[in-house]
Amino acid sequence: MEAKSKKTSMLCFGVSAILLILLDQLTKQFAQRMLKGENAFSIISGVFELQYLENRGSAFGFMQGQRTLFVMMAVLMLFFIPYVYYKIPLTRHFWYLRVIATLFLSGAVGNAIDRIAYGYVIDFFYFSLIDFPIFNVADIYVTVSTFLLIVLILFYYKEEDFEQIHIFQKLKRIGNKK
Repeated sequence: MEAKSKKTSMLCFGVSAILLILLDQLTKQFAQRMLKGENAFSIISGVFELQYLENRGSAFGFMQGQRTLFVMMAVLMLFFIPYVYYKIPLTRHFWYLRVIATLFLSGAVGNAIDRIAYGYVIDFFYFSLIDFPIFNVADIYVTVSTFLLIVLILFYYKEEDFEQIHIFQKLKRIGNKK
């Protein structure tokens, strides 16, 4: 029964990630077709607009021109996150971690696809009210998953919970050897 549940969970993980990546890519294609070379399109005047940007860096434009590094990191995530996901116990208590893993992987892969295909990431959401850096759907996935993980680590999960995820036991042992 456990093996079948793991397979079903991994299948849901894969299908969900693919759907999220497709949503990200579709919105970027829309932005490229409708916004590239055009003035910003105001959704809420003075607050929120759609503005095309080709970002050759990481989040908020840091580390410009590090395409190879970003692609290598995404490839590592492509293997590491499904492995961690597989190790997460299939209990309701760990459902949040499975969602976070799905969101994070989808964001990393969505932006990696852009870097590989174009050499840059297509960004287009802009909060002009606070002059927030322009971002995209994949960035939302990564930001939300990171924020949720921090909140859950601080207020929901305990050290004993992470001991149930065997990858973290191995990492802890490695850390203790140093």
